[in-house]
Amino acid sequence: MLGMRGLTIVVAQAAPERFRVALSVCAANAALGGRSRIFLESAAVALLRTPIHAPDDEAHAAAGLPRLATLLDEAIGLGVEVIACQTGLQLTGADARDLHPAAAFGGLVSLLQGLGEDRLTMA
Repeated sequence: MLGMRGLTIVVAQAAPERFRVALSVCAANAALGGRSRIFLESAAVALLRTPIHAPDDEAHAAAGLPRLATLLDEAIGLGVEVIACQTGLQLTGADARDLHPAAAFGGLVSLLQGLGEDRLTMA
């Protein structure tokens, strides 16, 4: 779809369901041809620690829905960029090597500088 606007979602809490929804929305946007990015701010960076999992993964799997790790990989496969906040790395004590290998790293300033015509929303 030509002219599809980009979408940037900031996940500001270490809440797996918020991350799951952000991944689903960005994956749909990417499937329609729009640039899609998820920025994990502060404690939300911990959601990218491997192995990726969520407390409700089994319930999702039982309902025929993907586990969080699968959803993340599928979204990345569609072109969704996942960015870990550099400050969040420090706050959570995470090491970049502990995070999903497709994670990019950046800060709020660079995120906003590259926003362009993207829609920006919080999850």
